[in-house]
Amino acid sequence: MLAAVYEGPDQLNLKTVSDPQVTDDSAILRVESVAVCGSDLRILHHGNPRVVPPAIIGHEIAGVVVAAGRSVTRVKEGDRVALGADVPCGQCRWCRDGLGNNCAVNYAIGYQIPGGFAQYMRLPRLVLEEGPVTPFSNSVSFDEAALAEPLACAINGLELALMGLGKSVAIIGLGPIGCMMIDLARVMGATRVIAAQRSKLRMEIAKTYGADVYIATEEEDVVARCREETGGEGPDIVVTTCGSVEAHEQAIAMVAHRGCVNLFGGLGKDARPMSVLSNTIHYKECFVTGSHGSVPRQHELAVRLIENKMVRVSPLITHTFPLSKIHDAFQTMETRAGMKIVVHPQE
Repeated sequence: MLAAVYEGPDQLNLKTVSDPQVTDDSAILRVESVAVCGSDLRILHHGNPRVVPPAIIGHEIAGVVVAAGRSVTRVKEGDRVALGADVPCGQCRWCRDGLGNNCAVNYAIGYQIPGGFAQYMRLPRLVLEEGPVTPFSNSVSFDEAALAEPLACAINGLELALMGLGKSVAIIGLGPIGCMMIDLARVMGATRVIAAQRSKLRMEIAKTYGADVYIATEEEDVVARCREETGGEGPDIVVTTCGSVEAHEQAIAMVAHRGCVNLFGGLGKDARPMSVLSNTIHYKECFVTGSHGSVPRQHELAVRLIENKMVRVSPLITHTFPLSKIHDAFQTMETRAGMKIVVHPQE
């Protein structure tokens, strides 16, 4: 089969490799769609301790089961399934408590487990027993189903931010996650959604998601405007869906008393430390949390939200490429020329 093989920093090479073979306790997935994630770019350029070259990365995946071992009961041949990234080990306290994304081993598809930038991939026993493997109906395209993985991460972020009925939400950063969160916040009960963004290209796509307020962060004081839009109180929930330390600081400055900040977007290793007056948190009695990844429950929920058209993901898919054009796909992601970039290994 054809695969894009990561062989070290800045080395992603198209190769013909052996087809994965089914065993009694595994299944084979024909990969139809795999979206490029920012973490794929980080692995390509900087590596990752959990990715040992040569490796096949890619974790936002949807495809069709083409073979299932005799002991496999979770999937069957012909099933259309979407995959998440984080796979619980099933043994530690975090995984037993349903918090596998906090597992110390931190298994993940496209990391220790070969991923989706290939025509086929094997779903091993651990993935089938513990992991995010979610069937979906014919009403959902493979491209849409692949985006259940980032949507599951968005669900994790808003759950940790104590999202609930009647709350106001500010989202700073309107990339794919930020746009998903506009719809998701509505689903989870938000009565006012404020969306802030620097890039004009992404702002135009984000406007199709119908937030109540859009703020161009290069043209306005985002903290002052968010307070103004919430009667001077500040938003109940602020989510930073961008990799900006300034946005993290602004989030804490603007959040309402007893509100919650979710630091969703990770920062680069060269980012300066966040500078926050701790008295701000002290006197507001606000909550500051981070989030990363998701758990299988959230991935299944993400698929159902997409199936029921409660969260729209198709407007975010701006570019598609065959696997033979994987370098073009990564370059398009790198230059932020689009939103979600999807690779089709079977083309």
